[in-house]
Amino acid sequence: MNNGLSVVTGASGHVGYALVRELEDRGANYRILIRSDSKIFDGLNCEKAYGDVTDPASLEKAFEGADVVYHLAGLIDVGNGRQEALRKVNVEGTKNVVAACKKCGVSRLVFVSSVDAMKPLSCNSLITEPFKYDPDSVESAYGKTKAEASQFVLDSAEENFKTTIILPSACIGPYDFKISTAGQMVRMIMRGLMPVSLNFGGYNFVDVRDVAKGIVAAAERGKSGESYLITGEVISADQIINLVARLSGRKAPLIKMPYSLTMVLAPLAELYYKISGANPVFTRTSVRILTHNCNFSNKRQKKNWVIHP
Repeated sequence: MNNGLSVVTGASGHVGYALVRELEDRGANYRILIRSDSKIFDGLNCEKAYGDVTDPASLEKAFEGADVVYHLAGLIDVGNGRQEALRKVNVEGTKNVVAACKKCGVSRLVFVSSVDAMKPLSCNSLITEPFKYDPDSVESAYGKTKAEASQFVLDSAEENFKTTIILPSACIGPYDFKISTAGQMVRMIMRGLMPVSLNFGGYNFVDVRDVAKGIVAAAERGKSGESYLITGEVISADQIINLVARLSGRKAPLIKMPYSLTMVLAPLAELYYKISGANPVFTRTSVRILTHNCNFSNKRQKKNWVIHP
């Protein structure tokens, strides 16, 4: 790979750290932007810069001398109660990243967005990468901010500043130190804290290490102004709950809740999250997402590079 300097924002996140490990394995010359140090970075051959995407001055310092910036820092929320914070980090933070890239002469920005930024399609229609992102066509507050940020990144591309967007589905796998929403769900099942299953819905899950490989490939071979889906297989909610329970040595739940009852109970869970401060997992938004079409196509990604030989 090109051994010019790369910078990773959001390096302590699930996908961010997977990318750091991928760069490390490749012997890359890279720097990480972190808000504070952590033992997870011990032994890694990387430079460290301190700051965050809401601080433009720290970005300019972190991006100095960089050829490529991988922008992964973001706030994820499956509820709708943190709209101001979501916008500050996901939208304004991304605008700060773009401005700092241009000021520092960065030649390529790879922005890791989300499939939640895409307009959902009905039935089982094949979902391909959009040419334009429309926040008004997206339901969740999180998805709206990622859609707005994605469009801004595409619009910011110039002859000497290439921009590419990665759209991963739900990431699972190692390095989930901060415990993502998917990771928290898996842990709940493993600990026997999910006594019921669901008789509806499912989602598309992808190995976080494959996403990391795709992100690097996008910097090397992705086309400017294009988006690339990196997705895996669709697994029903009941299948994933039963699989994790079995692998954890627990009995699979016998009771399967229908959609209507789940939506009745979801507001109670949202109230609990609000009072306790716990990371929302079971919300009306997350339940509706389970019913969305997640038949994503990754043909564009496969046409430009191959993750699995």
